[in-house]
Amino acid sequence: MPNKAHWEHVYSTKAAGDVSWFQEHAALSIELIKATRVARTSQIIDVGGGVSTLVADLLAEGYACVTVLDISGAALRRSQDDLGPLAVKVTWLEADITQAELAPNFYDVWHDRAVFHFLTDAKERAAYIAAVKRSVKMGGHIIVASFGLTGPERCSGLKAMRYSPESLHSEFGEDFRLLSSVTETHHTPSGKEQAFIYCYCRKGPE
Repeated sequence: MPNKAHWEHVYSTKAAGDVSWFQEHAALSIELIKATRVARTSQIIDVGGGVSTLVADLLAEGYACVTVLDISGAALRRSQDDLGPLAVKVTWLEADITQAELAPNFYDVWHDRAVFHFLTDAKERAAYIAAVKRSVKMGGHIIVASFGLTGPERCSGLKAMRYSPESLHSEFGEDFRLLSSVTETHHTPSGKEQAFIYCYCRKGPE
């Protein structure tokens, strides 16, 4: 994964609305998380949460145990500032997800929008998936959104992977059941269109 300095620079020099992946509200992510039917006290982690508005939307929906992980401390601080007094209700982790030591069998829902497609090295993807296997409870839910097959080959000056639902699921393997997939056309702040695919899986055998 690109080094920490890259993302610290991005989040230290660009406003939230200037990055291509910005959404005013992560409506599809919220819809998929609600579709898991987990309790509002369930443990949810947003990987690469940065300055995403998802954490605010989750708190507004009544989810009480939310963790936001990002490699960039600048991104986390901005998210905390945006939340104001509500920031104390969230667990904040500054870490590279391919190296993070997360609590085992802890999370009920793992959410990632726009991190996995930056893992262009197979070893990094394997480390990411190993983290999912360790830290998500058996029967837990995994929602990962990455660029679709017609999505951009580069983003934020970096190479990016592109996936179909089948190829994204195959990265995770048979330990995860693919329950559904959704295609989204994301409109960037500059007016461009980007194809995203969301895969919703569950950890465990058929």
